[in-house]
Amino acid sequence: MTSLPKTNMTNNDLLSCFRYLATGNTFKDMHFTYYRGKSTITGIIKFVCRILWNILKRLELPKITTELMEQIAQEYEKKANFPNCIGALDGKHIRILSPDHSGSLFFNYKKYNSIVLLALVDTNYKFMYVDIGAYGKECDSTVFQNSNLYDLLKKDQLSIPPPKPLPGFQKEIPFVFVADEGLPLTNNIMRPYSGKFLSIEKRVFNYRLSRARRYVESAFGILANKWRIFHRPINFSYDFTIDIIKACCVLHNFVLNRDGAQTFEEMIIDDSLQILHETTHKSRTGANIIRNYRNFVIILIVTLEVLVGS
Repeated sequence: MTSLPKTNMTNNDLLSCFRYLATGNTFKDMHFTYYRGKSTITGIIKFVCRILWNILKRLELPKITTELMEQIAQEYEKKANFPNCIGALDGKHIRILSPDHSGSLFFNYKKYNSIVLLALVDTNYKFMYVDIGAYGKECDSTVFQNSNLYDLLKKDQLSIPPPKPLPGFQKEIPFVFVADEGLPLTNNIMRPYSGKFLSIEKRVFNYRLSRARRYVESAFGILANKWRIFHRPINFSYDFTIDIIKACCVLHNFVLNRDGAQTFEEMIIDDSLQILHETTHKSRTGANIIRNYRNFVIILIVTLEVLVGS
């Protein structure tokens, strides 16, 4: 394991950063909560976000290998009934306040300023690859073509498994990333049929592709609701905003690796226990939230201390 330099980050600094990312509070609110100056809190959050990204990215963003791609393809075929799929690819506009002297660079087609997060997601809603920092005015296809993932695909340097036949057929079909109409149709990118008046076969295909593509949309929803800094425009410099998004992406994977994601297929509803649940749940909700948050912080602090001290 590569040794890392010692840092001056304290547990209180880590907690302050988590509180800011998870609640989306302003620095003024945190100033009254922690009795620290706003400039001090700004420096702490910027420092902690960079440390989180530098340490956790090699653990929570796995290296793309052929074995990993084959495993992901099996999961997509099992859960989404879409064979030869090695990930769902899409972009998300992160709302920001326009930086000074930026003109219309960040103004997107949704009529607000943003930075684009391009992500590749597996069936566990975890990010396999992220590209952060594209201007909001750029469309998804331009963001993708300017990304490192596109360069690896174009140079045939991405560890994509060799083509294999679909179930019940003999002709070999390449493995693909599923995407929406915003990305181009290539040998390794599959997008839905466009138009309204489609045949039944094409509509069924679009339905199957949507079942596979929903994982990236759900991952963006989980990210935004877990780290509520994304519920309001981020009002910082361009570089600081990118640091915040990077930290939230690796923390997103960290939480999913620890707790998993509870999906509708995994939920069990028993109406006969609803009355008993409602009478006992209220008294335990606050304690459970505090206990789970405390356990999460303890595990992350221990992980960071082990990595930094190694």
